[in-house]
Amino acid sequence: MEPRPQDLSRPPSRMDPFEDTLRRLREAFASGRTRPAEFRAAQLEGLGRFLRDNRQLLLDALAQDLHKSTFEAEVSEIAISQSEVDLALRNLQAWMEDERVSKNLATQLDSAFIRKEPFGVALIIAPWNYPLNLTLVPLVGAIAAGNCVVLKPSEISKSIEKVLAEVLPRYLDQGCFAVVLGGPAETAQLLEQRFDHIFFTGSPSVGKIVMAAAAKHLTPVTLELGGKNPCYVDDDCDPQTVANRVAWFRYFNAGQTCVAPDYVLCSPETRERLLPALQNAIARFYGDDPQRSPNLGRIINQKHFKRLQGLLGCGRVAIGGQSDESERYIAPTVLVDVQETEPVMQEEIFGPILPLVSVRSLDDAIDFINRREKPLALYAFSNSTQVVQRVLAQTSSGGFCGNDGFMHMTLASLPFGGVGRCPRPALLPCLRVAQCHLTSFLPRTA
Repeated sequence: MEPRPQDLSRPPSRMDPFEDTLRRLREAFASGRTRPAEFRAAQLEGLGRFLRDNRQLLLDALAQDLHKSTFEAEVSEIAISQSEVDLALRNLQAWMEDERVSKNLATQLDSAFIRKEPFGVALIIAPWNYPLNLTLVPLVGAIAAGNCVVLKPSEISKSIEKVLAEVLPRYLDQGCFAVVLGGPAETAQLLEQRFDHIFFTGSPSVGKIVMAAAAKHLTPVTLELGGKNPCYVDDDCDPQTVANRVAWFRYFNAGQTCVAPDYVLCSPETRERLLPALQNAIARFYGDDPQRSPNLGRIINQKHFKRLQGLLGCGRVAIGGQSDESERYIAPTVLVDVQETEPVMQEEIFGPILPLVSVRSLDDAIDFINRREKPLALYAFSNSTQVVQRVLAQTSSGGFCGNDGFMHMTLASLPFGGVGRCPRPALLPCLRVAQCHLTSFLPRTA
């Protein structure tokens, strides 16, 4: 194996190896090098070249890490990253302009405006499930805002980590950007340093650690955390249309998506109509033997495979349930007769398992959702616009989508984030951050 740019495997010495990197970045930021629009545009263009020049290398790395098909990798990783680069390049000048504000009688002869300032040196800690997208998209925001950046890719998605560490720096000004490697110990050591902004994507448990570390320096933090995303299916719907959409978004990336529908709430009657439709959708998407399908991903590592295998014992398996540890394969699975107290309903599943939970009415479904933590995303399916609007009005969630899966994620015009957490574009100056509670996207008729 080729040596890494930075050896973080040894125990940390008294002189923190990150100090020199951070000192270099702070000096670069203080010099004003990152502030001109020309510099920001050049770095964004470099990112675009990185994506174009290394397309096959990135596709191969994503296949090695997650068994992602070319289609999934293109759609959810490369295309989204390129689209974010293009968006920033188109809007960079407008984003950087001063925002004129209204004046009162006493200040009519004065000039009053809001100037958008970069934070300084930002830390981006990326996850493994979309290791390219969720590293580069916040990086684009940080560059566009004129920040210096420390990138910490996930050590779990090893192939993409290697590409980001060895190839990406060739396309950026290495005096202003750095990629650092390591596991939890190195990340903890990194968090001891003072940053001007921290952007973390991952689990709520690690998010608490990041926030606690940031609090010591009063560092502003953006947390993009997962959760259990409800999906309400009304009696008034076409079960096959619903099944096609739910199955597509539940099993995309082998279910390892933070905004995927995590469980379905429906009446017992709708459940019986939905089960054969889901079976049909799974066969249509992945064939009679999904294990042989080139379109179904694999679980990232043995630890997560074992965790998911344990969840298969909850309720009763109605569809799927097969697994193969040698391939880290979990079949697209549907569970029924699941109890609210079982582990599969207590934690984010993050795998190709979908519990169907019976409720007696829409009121019961809304009550079920509101008794739990506010989700990152919420979905409602019904031929009745009134039903969809009622779910939207009487619940709270980071994102909401009616009669579809996570299509709201494709709109760069909508912010992304959970309730109470700052959404993207998080590393643009804080005055540009939009509202923290996204409830948009009009329902579609099935």
